[in-house]
Amino acid sequence: MSTWTLAIHGGAGTVSRTELSPAREAEYRAGLRAALEAGGAILAAGGSAEEAVIAAVRSLEDCPLFNAGRGSTFTAAGTIEMDAALMRSDSQAGAVTGVMRIRNPILAAREVMHATPHVLLAGAAADDFAGSQGLAMESPDYFRTAHRRAQLDVAQAARVVALDHDLPSRMGTVGAVARDISGALAAATSTGGMTNKPAGRVGDAPILGAGTWADRAVAVSCTGTGEAFLRCAAAHEISALIRLGGKTLVEAAEEVALRRVPEAGGKGGLIAVDAAGTPALPFGTEGMYRGVWRSGSEPETAIH
Repeated sequence: MSTWTLAIHGGAGTVSRTELSPAREAEYRAGLRAALEAGGAILAAGGSAEEAVIAAVRSLEDCPLFNAGRGSTFTAAGTIEMDAALMRSDSQAGAVTGVMRIRNPILAAREVMHATPHVLLAGAAADDFAGSQGLAMESPDYFRTAHRRAQLDVAQAARVVALDHDLPSRMGTVGAVARDISGALAAATSTGGMTNKPAGRVGDAPILGAGTWADRAVAVSCTGTGEAFLRCAAAHEISALIRLGGKTLVEAAEEVALRRVPEAGGKGGLIAVDAAGTPALPFGTEGMYRGVWRSGSEPETAIH
């Protein structure tokens, strides 16, 4: 079956319809569209699902509208700690957590997968590894944006650790899932985490089976309250419901996003694509920045 599918997200939890100006909505949609085009061009040319999700996520990491790479949130200590993960349907995977200097953390996840026998590297050692692999590195100032600093001030004044959708200028974790023309699947996720989080906090994004997962049945990338996605192994649970529970992708994705994550004490959304190339993009917040592009159709983006 020579068809392909790409789905992306820029985080669950969005500016409300009444707050979102036409100009601002156009900016978000342009960022999503650029990511779809970056990944979709690879798939349309016969490239791999892995290459496509990396390209899409890298585009979103470079866009300061989203909580990944340059637009990442601040920790309580005023630093920025980023996470990313990549996984393919052949079980190959790589991830980094708590990195502070890598321009595109998703590229570091790729290098962990391809250049080491390991799956997850953390902190300064992961930064050093990325540098040794020739990846672009940046000073802390590159990642610091004014709207993220303002979010930290609001969160600290309220004495809360906050998700994007709990603060003004809501922007979130990014991710991509794809099926290529060979039938291979891949998932990628990248995030700056939660505003005012303790230094060293790790959420679901870099943890395989929680925020990121791919096997022969499905590829999944999650966004929302990381602790809840960790508690219910959200991304892997979708695969289990399909493989062992006999559910369709849409049924499994909605079961996890709309019931199991809330039961685990959180909220959010996810994107997924199954072996047939069917996409699912459920969310339990007011909106989720998202997009889909399938072979033979036009790219589509949505917010609410």
